[in-house]
Amino acid sequence: MYTLTDLIAPLGLARWQQADCWPGAVIDGIAHYPSTPSRQLQSPIDAQDHGKLLPASAVEVRAAVGCAMVAFETWREVPAPRRGELVRRIGEAVRNHKTLLAQLITLETGKIGSEAEGEVQEWIDVCDYAAGLSRQLHGLTIASERPQHRLLEQWHPLGVVGVISAFNFPVAVWAWNAMLALVCGDAVVWKPSEKTPLSALAATALVLDALRDFDGAPSGLIQLVQGDASVGEYLAGDRHVSLISATGSVAMGRAVAQHAAARLGRSLLELGGNNAAIVTPSADLELATRAIVFSAAGTCGQRCTSLRRLFVHEDIADALQEKLITAYQHLSIGDPRLPATLVGPLIDEAAMKRMHAALTRAEIEGGRILIGGGQVRAGGNIPDGGCYVRPALLAMPEQTDVVHEETFAPLLYLMRYARLSDAIALNNAVSQGLSSAIFTTDLREAGAFIGPAGSDCGLANVNVGTSGAEIGGAFGGEKDTGGGRESGSDAWKHYMRRATNTLNDGHALPLAQGVRFG
Repeated sequence: MYTLTDLIAPLGLARWQQADCWPGAVIDGIAHYPSTPSRQLQSPIDAQDHGKLLPASAVEVRAAVGCAMVAFETWREVPAPRRGELVRRIGEAVRNHKTLLAQLITLETGKIGSEAEGEVQEWIDVCDYAAGLSRQLHGLTIASERPQHRLLEQWHPLGVVGVISAFNFPVAVWAWNAMLALVCGDAVVWKPSEKTPLSALAATALVLDALRDFDGAPSGLIQLVQGDASVGEYLAGDRHVSLISATGSVAMGRAVAQHAAARLGRSLLELGGNNAAIVTPSADLELATRAIVFSAAGTCGQRCTSLRRLFVHEDIADALQEKLITAYQHLSIGDPRLPATLVGPLIDEAAMKRMHAALTRAEIEGGRILIGGGQVRAGGNIPDGGCYVRPALLAMPEQTDVVHEETFAPLLYLMRYARLSDAIALNNAVSQGLSSAIFTTDLREAGAFIGPAGSDCGLANVNVGTSGAEIGGAFGGEKDTGGGRESGSDAWKHYMRRATNTLNDGHALPLAQGVRFG
């Protein structure tokens, strides 16, 4: 069974370790150990001691942004395909360290090995995508109303991009942002979750090694600042940060947006999701069951795309309920380092308390626990020190107050409906709008769900669960989810500035709209 000690040297973490302390910042490749109160780090698997983090202060954040600004001035003039070559090399380095990096993610988040490796694969995939994108940062040629004139639209590098990421995907979400930002000609300052600082240090080490061996790339392209919410506030409020991209809770996103808006800065927000699925009478129940269980119980319910609400047609509700109860009975809970484990621990005790509080509220509001919900005590495959729980399935009489809230834990609320229009209305009735799904073999039902009067979420799937998006599509949601889009499609445009150029290659000077002057 691997431990942190096994990973420190091969992942390049030894360069950052100072006694039992880890740096709160890596600025221009140099580790900084601020004289601030330290944060004790423990694995959610078994409370194993991972040392102490010395969080960054406003001084380190300003220094990191300053170094990134200097790097940007050089990087923006490097041709985009050349920038893509750097990202391709980063992808190769990640491929070579995939297993080790996944093991570190498991130790810090409690994810099972398959999910951790999948996260690293996301980083690899987005590197491949960004490298290809480096030759496709297209503008437009637009017809002019004036003779011998033309309009051009160009996309130029934006500046310094600040990235705030969450604990549940400690490298993938940053990579979505950072790899595209690098290809677009930007420099990046990263503030990861204070719960997963070692994954961030390992990722930074891989990128810095690639930068060191790449001719023409300034060393300051990737900066790292670590700590609590105050570090994110410093970063969001810095007027030299051209874009702040934040992933996390709705409350965090509101705070980031306010700091950025106060200086008229740009923000890209990918926040909470209270995701729902609809199961119609025509659905393939075997397929639906598999998708529902992974979406609800995978990552111990700690994905922004985790399934929280399930609307099942009254004609099939009893049958699907029994299938789900059977599937939940066979979920293997335990140490995520073991190959047979499907559900690891919650990230910490606070998360477990929030889960239990939500269960209590659900019962007060008329809910009935069908299976799960309790804490799993240590013993056998359950290590001592971790917060292990049984994923819970609850039957709810309606969409009550607790159902309207996102609890970051494996809670699935099952409700019945009679008409598809009612189910779609329930899907849309919450303040979040990230991911949604419908299970049906009726083309008309699928069309209604993904159409303009259907799901109001940024992700609307048919016969696929709410979790597990691919990097090729733009990822993000509406309403309280923030409206931002990351990763694929045309999300690259967030990281660039648009310039419209008017070119006159004639001798006359006609004015637009027929204006005459002189």
